Amino acid sequence: MSVGGVNMSIGRKTVLSENTLFGMGNPLLDISAVVDKDFLDKFGLKPNDQILAEDKHKALFEEIVKRKNVEYHAGGSTQNSVKIAQWMIQKPHKVATFFGCIGTDRFGEILKKKAEEAHVDAHYYEQSEEPTGTCAACITGDNRSLVANLAAANCYKKEKHLDLDGNWELVKKAKVYYIAGFFLTVSPESILKVAKHASDNNKIFCLNLSAPFISQFFKKHLMNVMPYVDILFGNETEAATFAKELGFETDDIAEIAKKTQNLPKENTKRQRVVVFTQGKDDTVATVGEKVTMFPVVDIDQSAIVDTNGAGDSFVGGFLSALVQEQVLEECIRAGHYSANVIIKRVGCTFPEKPDFH
Repeated sequence: MSVGGVNMSIGRKTVLSENTLFGMGNPLLDISAVVDKDFLDKFGLKPNDQILAEDKHKALFEEIVKRKNVEYHAGGSTQNSVKIAQWMIQKPHKVATFFGCIGTDRFGEILKKKAEEAHVDAHYYEQSEEPTGTCAACITGDNRSLVANLAAANCYKKEKHLDLDGNWELVKKAKVYYIAGFFLTVSPESILKVAKHASDNNKIFCLNLSAPFISQFFKKHLMNVMPYVDILFGNETEAATFAKELGFETDDIAEIAKKTQNLPKENTKRQRVVVFTQGKDDTVATVGEKVTMFPVVDIDQSAIVDTNGAGDSFVGGFLSALVQEQVLEECIRAGHYSANVIIKRVGCTFPEKPDFH
């Protein structure tokens, strides 16, 4: 079995070099703290939710950083995935490169330090108009209410960062590219430039549907990139919304995967691979002309602490095997493993080393 038309030998892990995996997205500093119901009520938050910050949440960010036992983690969907991929790979360091926009402030400095600790080669576009993007994770019991303030992450400029010779050289060094759909709301032109480069040079470009609203409100940008997508990720809800927006007239996940695989494609040397996760249900993937179900790792439901980073972690595990030229089944197994580790912990965090064989 080969991923995207490249024969990948089983068991032989390739020796990796720096900057083989490239990611670009919205870097956010996750600020998590345990709060009480009064705190949620004060800012009109539900215990388990994900929202974008409004003006009324400004004070929330000021308050949460003053709480005791506040934790900071480098976050944002794509950054999480490349961080997990690097963790799964371990050595060499800096196999993963990451581009995104931050502010010239304390949170930006924390993000840089956290990326360094994760051994990711982060090259941020730094600007002073907007502060570094943050995501407040307000934890009550098993629940976490997320409030994201994109701020600087929204300010990424292709011509001021991606187009610079030194940065573009890093893009050219990569063999596998991954961008979460969220970045379509920020810089679709940057995504297209990277996607076209991958396609023209027969490299692997991966995209994630990321959220239902991307297919609904950013469909034009999404469909402009789709012909260059070699591997498409998503979950069952995102897949259903995507199918509806494209008029597939089916809610069968395997059928959606097949129809998505057959959408027009620029680089015909690689057949598109579509991978849809379904929480605790089987992961659905196109394998050649067939659609195959891959059971996830069994887990005691009481061991689940936080499912929030599960999707990002699955992709990170998958990418770690993909850059090592493993077969599709092995990429999915690595994805299932890392998601299983992350959902037993708070935030997108991981132990020092993976126990993956």
